[in-house]
Amino acid sequence: MTTPALHTARLHLAPYTPGDEEDFVALFQDPLVSRWMGEGTQSEAEDRALFGRVFSKVYAQDLFDVWAVRHEGRFVGHAEIKPSTDVGGHEIVYALAATAWGQGFGTEIAQSLTGYGFDTLGLTEVHATVAADNAASLALLGRIGFRHVRDRVEDDGSTTRVLTRSAASGAGGAGQPR
Repeated sequence: MTTPALHTARLHLAPYTPGDEEDFVALFQDPLVSRWMGEGTQSEAEDRALFGRVFSKVYAQDLFDVWAVRHEGRFVGHAEIKPSTDVGGHEIVYALAATAWGQGFGTEIAQSLTGYGFDTLGLTEVHATVAADNAASLALLGRIGFRHVRDRVEDDGSTTRVLTRSAASGAGGAGQPR
């Protein structure tokens, strides 16, 4: 299955192209953004290698869906939905450029990914993992029906919250791709 393009009211989510590398690296190198992602800011070389693996591994082996997010043709973020042993199911992942914060784009992305998980992938639950200090993302996910199910203490002592939304919780496809 090839990653399809998704659309929200204002955003276009499309598979990455090789020409997106500079935007991808800039997003992942921004410490305001990367502080909420995995291990935080990595080296530029590591982020370029990660971008390469999107093509050589993720797309080539059809492992999961990954998108570049654009608003009015301008790159504003990253999105994915992937199987995760950490949550025992599929997890949504999204990151927005700091210049795109506060405009509701995160909500549109999370709703679109969740609807895609339910409606296209046939999932009964969709999960998200969020740093306990990331109040904005926790509030966003709570507004669209995700519920806190457990905490995970990381190796560095920080806490990650695991949130889940069930397809049975109503409005399963709300905000779905159109």
